[in-house]
Amino acid sequence: MNSEELLAFLSAVGHAQRIRIITELAPGQLYVSELARRLGVSRPLLYMHLERLEKAGLVVGRLELSDDGKALKYFELAPFDVRLNVDTILAAVRQDAADASRTQDKADQQSPEGS
Repeated sequence: MNSEELLAFLSAVGHAQRIRIITELAPGQLYVSELARRLGVSRPLLYMHLERLEKAGLVVGRLELSDDGKALKYFELAPFDVRLNVDTILAAVRQDAADASRTQDKADQQSPEGS
């Protein structure tokens, strides 16, 4: 996990409504309308929070057809286990440096010699 991924995770779980979403999804998948009813929020607002959680890799969404042919969007928790301590932060920064080094190596390999 690099620092950008760590920040996305922290931002995603750093909101009361998103913590409530995680809590509701803990027992298993729910479709959006049911989740919105349980939380007492509008579907557009719920989708905004779900998008943030999905980008952080905490939930996964998929479409399913109901028996009557309606498309239902289901969400479920993705497996995650993050321990936040100094070592986690240092590892994220080390990953940033390794990623930057790989990017620079690729750029060096693609540039003409002598440039």
